[in-house]
Amino acid sequence: MFALKTLRRETGAPALPALRLIAAAALAMTVAACSKPAVKVEDVRPVRAIVLSSSNVDVSAELAGEVVPRVVSQLGFRVGGKIVARKVDVGASVKKGQVLMQLDPADLQLSQAQAKASLVSAETSRDLARAELKRYQDLREKNFVSQAVLDGKDASYKAAQANVEAAQALHRGQANQSGYASLLADVDGVVTRIEAEVGQVVAPGTPVVQVARSGEKEVVIGIPEDKVETLRGVKDVVVRLWADPKQALPGKIREVSPVADAATRTYLAKVSIPDAPQARLGMTAVVQFASQTATPQIKVPLTALFNEKSQSSVWVVENGAVKLVPVTVGGVAGNELLLTSGVKPGQTVVTAGVNLLKPGQKVSILGAELASKPDAAAAAISVGAAK
Repeated sequence: MFALKTLRRETGAPALPALRLIAAAALAMTVAACSKPAVKVEDVRPVRAIVLSSSNVDVSAELAGEVVPRVVSQLGFRVGGKIVARKVDVGASVKKGQVLMQLDPADLQLSQAQAKASLVSAETSRDLARAELKRYQDLREKNFVSQAVLDGKDASYKAAQANVEAAQALHRGQANQSGYASLLADVDGVVTRIEAEVGQVVAPGTPVVQVARSGEKEVVIGIPEDKVETLRGVKDVVVRLWADPKQALPGKIREVSPVADAATRTYLAKVSIPDAPQARLGMTAVVQFASQTATPQIKVPLTALFNEKSQSSVWVVENGAVKLVPVTVGGVAGNELLLTSGVKPGQTVVTAGVNLLKPGQKVSILGAELASKPDAAAAAISVGAAK
């Protein structure tokens, strides 16, 4: 009251506005005192995780490849000439002895005729020499000619006989050359490439037709550098065609290149698949490798490992929160770690974001996997073995 009287005395104005201002401030303080404190939002961090499982599969890998023939023949004419006929197209099935292409046989036929004429001439000379030898043998018996003359006639006959044999060989060779004007398939198979057309002049031995032999096929794959020695000794190999992935075909590693490909830096490997008529040339296939171990193993990705103070640990998710569990690493298999102690099958382990967590941290799992890759590979192998 004293302040109001003083304010009124100094200003000479009524004190109502000041009262209103004081009342508004008091009301604001009362409301602030009665309001509830702000709710603290708990930090929930999204992570990726897998459910651990044990498996006897030691090596597990899947590599894509292409179905190719076991043997491919590059066929060419054994003589040179001009191609006048092509009897097959790419993709045609051929039988052994079937005509694939033909050359113009005119020049070859002329050479054969020349050889035939030479043979006839040699036979005529031989017949004359034989007749003279017979006549001189009779004269020698009557002592009308000397033995030296008879020996000369005998030598002339033997020379004539040798000329006949040479002419016969030349005639047979020219007959073969005429037959080479027709290119024949040497095996049953499929034409995969045509490299020459009608009207083209080719030299002897030039490849003109490529034929894939029927029978055993194989899948060509590229093995990464870090898995060459590991996969080389794997015995359990299964091939699945992209066109029919449910059917497992038994495979066997036939060959591994000793030199890496210059472009892909992978090692070319050939996996044979005998008795697979459903595998057509050029099909896409997946080759699965797996081997068994004596005891089950637990594998986790490399990204799941958390190192702190020289201690290896993993984050285990329980009731929506994580806890740090020390583990013992038994080895490395590609991009995975083998854990020998600390965890057990059925536990959920964080695989991404391990460096951003703290004990008791609430997490939400993104894309949790219900089965590990080794189990899937083992299932694939078992299905293949059952079939």
